[in-house]
Amino acid sequence: MDKRKIILSVLGVLLIVFAVFAANAIIDSKEQPKPTPKKTVKTVFVDTIQNSTVSINIPANGNLVAKRRVELYAEVQGVFRYSAKPFKPGQAYKRGQTLLKIDASEYEASVQSAKSDLYNQITAIMPDLRLDYPEIFEKWQEYLNNFDVNSSVSPLPEAANDKERYFINGRGINTAYYNIKNLEQRLVKYRITAAFDGVLTEALVTEGTLIRNGQKLGEFIDPDIYELQVSIAKEYADLLKIDEKVSLTNNSETKTYSGRVSRVNAKIDQATQTVNVFIEVKNSSLKEGMYLQANLDAKEEENAIEIDRSLVNDRNEIFAVNDSILKSIEVNPVYFSDKRVVIKGVPDGEVILTRQVSGAYNGMRVKIAGEESATSGNNDNPDKDTENIEE
Repeated sequence: MDKRKIILSVLGVLLIVFAVFAANAIIDSKEQPKPTPKKTVKTVFVDTIQNSTVSINIPANGNLVAKRRVELYAEVQGVFRYSAKPFKPGQAYKRGQTLLKIDASEYEASVQSAKSDLYNQITAIMPDLRLDYPEIFEKWQEYLNNFDVNSSVSPLPEAANDKERYFINGRGINTAYYNIKNLEQRLVKYRITAAFDGVLTEALVTEGTLIRNGQKLGEFIDPDIYELQVSIAKEYADLLKIDEKVSLTNNSETKTYSGRVSRVNAKIDQATQTVNVFIEVKNSSLKEGMYLQANLDAKEEENAIEIDRSLVNDRNEIFAVNDSILKSIEVNPVYFSDKRVVIKGVPDGEVILTRQVSGAYNGMRVKIAGEESATSGNNDNPDKDTENIEE
């Protein structure tokens, strides 16, 4: 029995070893088919080049500011007593209407007192004029008769000669007169009037408020004319002309306005290297502070084309298609915008890509989208990148 078990055990081991070697032989004898590489031909969209004159438009934006605006400040002190209309934001005033009148009763009394003093001084010299200067007495008598303390002081009679001038100055008449004119000028500052037809956009005081010297009272603007200040790169500043027409659109691009270049600053901002350009625009629907976008016609570039900016690589090259093979063309970009670029140096008749192709390189085989549609006849997705597979 022991020999029989030993023999069976040895046979079992040999059988297992034989089975392993047989299996390995079968595996090694089986040939693995090599996968055939697939060559992908991408579909591209192209356009045939025809150089022409391209208008370079410079986009810019900014906020509207009223061309005529006045910040109201008090030059005197007193209580706000009167306004021709309610002194509130949005209130319209006509030219010459009283925007704000400060109580000046105390100051008016001092002006009246000064006028009365001048009247008394002139009256005091009349006897001397009658005796010593009868030839000038009549004109001073007429001035005295027309003197009204409740009205603005009229100019003094002109001196006929040096003798009269010395006499009048020696009595202090001229000094008293100019002191009154100074007081009258200050009295005018108690009343602020509208310099033009406009709207009150800011009101910081109400009737009965005590106003102090130097206090801001509000803002007054003309709502008919606005200016848009935009910043333009310095290289285009010389291309802009005064009175040049400008197209303006609102932020949502639902409305278009027409403006003109009214001013171009002669100074370049050193921090941004830009020049401020002011565009004048008139429209009843505009409001101060509105955000507008402007398109300025800077220049016209001849023998150029305008394409998508993404088609020009960092080496200033674009791809063209020649017999279904991509080739690069070196170009000269003359203007870049956010999405477009104006380039020169592409010959007429060249077929260039109109959409960017990922992984494009010189010698790459491609298929033109239009030609493929004509041959296949059933292409439902022209934007598909992998349209043809060669074995």
